[in-house]
Amino acid sequence: MPNLKVKPSGTHGRVTHVTPESAGWTYVGFDMYRLKPGETASGETGEREVCLVWVSGKGKASAGTRDFGTLGERMSPFDGAPHALYIPMESTWSVTAETDLELAVCSAPGGGTYEAKAIPPGTHPPLTRGKGTNVRYVNNIMPEDDSSAHSLLVVEVITPGGHTSSYPPHKHDQDNLPHESMLEETYYHRLNPPQGFGFQRVYTDDRSLDQAMAIEDGDVTLVPRGYHPCAATHGYDLYYLNVMAGPKRVWKFYNAPEHEWLLKA
Repeated sequence: MPNLKVKPSGTHGRVTHVTPESAGWTYVGFDMYRLKPGETASGETGEREVCLVWVSGKGKASAGTRDFGTLGERMSPFDGAPHALYIPMESTWSVTAETDLELAVCSAPGGGTYEAKAIPPGTHPPLTRGKGTNVRYVNNIMPEDDSSAHSLLVVEVITPGGHTSSYPPHKHDQDNLPHESMLEETYYHRLNPPQGFGFQRVYTDDRSLDQAMAIEDGDVTLVPRGYHPCAATHGYDLYYLNVMAGPKRVWKFYNAPEHEWLLKA
């Protein structure tokens, strides 16, 4: 099993590159681009589908023969919901930055006859989950009840400083529907202010996998299996962008039984 934490390789250009091969799994890919005004990121989807997420900044986008114009409006991932763009398999895409741009490229195996589609802020209602110091704020980008993709599930979450998230610990590593689905997952982490840090643990019941990681601004964590709770330290809000995919486009998770009492507390 490779190291489950991927540090950014720099501050400019493609700073993160996660493929199924590098992660040692089957479905999820994730790239992060940091572009200056006038710079362009582009790609071909091949046999995969892609969701571009404007984490911060603005950029002109095209997919295949369609021009989607300027997308993006927030200048920080902590300031409102994102713009996103879905691109099906066997297509191309291009984004040219109009401001400093942080662009996530989320990918998974494609299929079907889906079409390129802009996903503006407000497409899905914002959600608040948890209570007390387990409250976090959710922006769904491509949830399972949105039938416009073959494999991809994409969501972002903001966890206030001092709170926990993906908690009580849950997992989704068994193809056992309707009780649990098998989904690989990446977390792209940002901190506000950026010098902060948080924590994430990825572990299985038998502890054959058990990694606890300090997470810093720009880190990506990999969840091939097991439970995967996060904690934001006092004074530093934690943002993460999740990409999930597996053999079925369904998110059904299983809570760690010894911690389920927290849902009733």
